[in-house]
Amino acid sequence: MTLTSHGLRNSNSSNQSDFSHDYLTPGVLIKKGAEANIYLGKWYGRKVVFKRRLPKKYRLSELDRAIQIQRTKHEPQMIHKAKEAGVPAPIVFMVDLEEATVVMEYVEGKRVKDILNDLSSEERIEICRQIGRLIGKLHKSGIVHGDLTTSNMILTPNGKIVLIDFGLSEQSIELESRGVDLHLMKRALTSTHYNYVDECFNAVMRGYEEEMGPEITKSVLDRVSEIEKRGRYVTER
Repeated sequence: MTLTSHGLRNSNSSNQSDFSHDYLTPGVLIKKGAEANIYLGKWYGRKVVFKRRLPKKYRLSELDRAIQIQRTKHEPQMIHKAKEAGVPAPIVFMVDLEEATVVMEYVEGKRVKDILNDLSSEERIEICRQIGRLIGKLHKSGIVHGDLTTSNMILTPNGKIVLIDFGLSEQSIELESRGVDLHLMKRALTSTHYNYVDECFNAVMRGYEEEMGPEITKSVLDRVSEIEKRGRYVTER
């Protein structure tokens, strides 16, 4: 069964000729993950990314198949919700449940991880403020990204930030979930952009406050601090 932007199609349908399995020969492996492999290739003349979820031999085959299907469907659904919230994210062209593969837009641009340290302070602050606004839009709509690192943010040639990799995202308005999301963001800045972590995280939170308001922002920041203290306590033990 194949999921397109128009809904589900049965792979035995006579209309399925539009979806030749030629697309299942993707191009270059660009990322190998624990849950999925990411390939860069072509699909009907478009430059695309193929995200193919991997089977897990340690799980019962029936259970593994059910998890594969659920997770393959989940990410495109969350991308759609993010777009509804006004957050730029890749276009999903097709979801093939049989092959546990998502075909989505290749977003042209540079990973924020690769350019943030080389920008001027003014440019860096503006990009981080923009990132904060996007996180705020997600949280306001009840979405937590789950993997907020600068590797999952693309700066496009027109200066727009696009968020990618919604595989760990979920729907939640819990303070804890929002705090964990921003704790991950701060930790990513600390590990990769340590010379600018305060400048960047403060700018992220200013952008976040523009969307979420001062009261919620303070509550989330307090929770981030609490999560950090928990981590230090575990480390010290």
